[in-house]
Amino acid sequence: MIFLYVLILIIGFLFLTKGADAFVDGASALADRFGISPLVIGLTVVAFGTSAPELVVNVISAVQGNVDMALGNIIGSNIANILLVLGAASFFATIPVKSGTVEKEIPFMLLASLVLILLSLDQYVEGSPVAFISRMDGLVLLTFFVVFLYYLFLSAKNRKIQDSDTPKLTLNIALAFTVVGLGVLMIGGKLVVLGAIEIASALHITQSVIGISIVALGTSLPELMSSIVAARKGKVDLAFGTVVGSNIFNILLILGITSTITPITLSSNSLFDLLTCLIISVALSIVVILSKEVFEGETRRVINRSIGFAFIVSYLAYIAYIFVRR
Repeated sequence: MIFLYVLILIIGFLFLTKGADAFVDGASALADRFGISPLVIGLTVVAFGTSAPELVVNVISAVQGNVDMALGNIIGSNIANILLVLGAASFFATIPVKSGTVEKEIPFMLLASLVLILLSLDQYVEGSPVAFISRMDGLVLLTFFVVFLYYLFLSAKNRKIQDSDTPKLTLNIALAFTVVGLGVLMIGGKLVVLGAIEIASALHITQSVIGISIVALGTSLPELMSSIVAARKGKVDLAFGTVVGSNIFNILLILGITSTITPITLSSNSLFDLLTCLIISVALSIVVILSKEVFEGETRRVINRSIGFAFIVSYLAYIAYIFVRR
């Protein structure tokens, strides 16, 4: 029976990936037809599309009361983005890190992680019997997300806007892509949650562990595959920034929405995982700041193959640990 649920999980991940692609193409074409600028499309529709799998899975999990899986998905996705996605991509090409990302996006990622941990310390700050992320905490996270989105708009306005890659679709086809893509996303999310819950039950492991490992890995597949393909084609300039931006979106937007729907109670393991996520983010920052080498004729901060190998080993060790801990 467990093989059936594994199949359901895999089909769910495929639906999430294809649904997100169709939704982004359709919504981008609609926005373009109504005269919305490529800048706004890129910062909203496309950015949402990369986070759509995590968002759909988390909303469905929250509505169904499976908050452990929802939290595990976000923590696991952020850890996978740093250790697995960057690590795997660096095997195919050295990943340069832009100075603006080091100076602005990385500090914002660290701030988002730190704010989330501070909001989770109810037992120590307020004397609460349990630690939890409340609806009010969710609104705080969403407020920080609005600030980050405003920063993105200001930052993007200072850059030269390239020609739009928005697909040229007729109005009817664009509407169909949008509606069908959203529907496929919802079906995929339901299948992933169903498959993950049943697998956790069959293997007698917690939903949190399934969320951090299998579900998080599945929802991070679009970032993983796109980064590897970009690295193989030598187009790695945006790989690092994409990972950092995705982690910020996951904490501020997705976890903000999730906890606004249903408050999330945290176990001691969850607090440890949150702290681990922050430590990994800090480690990434230190590695990037200290790592410099000549790239395309100039000295730049990079993620090279040796750093990537260390990242992948660290990811495998962490996943092994969460499966054996009590």
